[in-house]
Amino acid sequence: VQLQASGGGLVQPGGSLRLSCAASGLSLEDYAVGWFRQAPGGERERVSCVDNVIGRRWYPDSVKGRFTISGDKANNMVHLQMSSLKSEDTAVYYCAVDHSCGFPEEGLYWGKGTLVTVSS
Repeated sequence: VQLQASGGGLVQPGGSLRLSCAASGLSLEDYAVGWFRQAPGGERERVSCVDNVIGRRWYPDSVKGRFTISGDKANNMVHLQMSSLKSEDTAVYYCAVDHSCGFPEEGLYWGKGTLVTVSS
């Protein structure tokens, strides 16, 4: 099983980016897929989750209204559309899968991260 996050880069404050999580070896539609981030010196923070089994999405208040998670069943991918980006969104972003958005297994599988830098 492999998960690969991509789409990071440098963006100005107020800008947008779309991250993608591609999976091989499993079908994302059978799992909950979460996006996490970790800023330098900071703790890992979950920023979005979609439970593909029951069709629910979750966002923390820090990104609600700015981030949107969506599934791409045909390509076995999950995307994270980020808009109105702020400097505090700067972090390495990771995707992971688990049985539910509560992440009871603390992530069955994790992908390598993609760096998002929000700076003018």
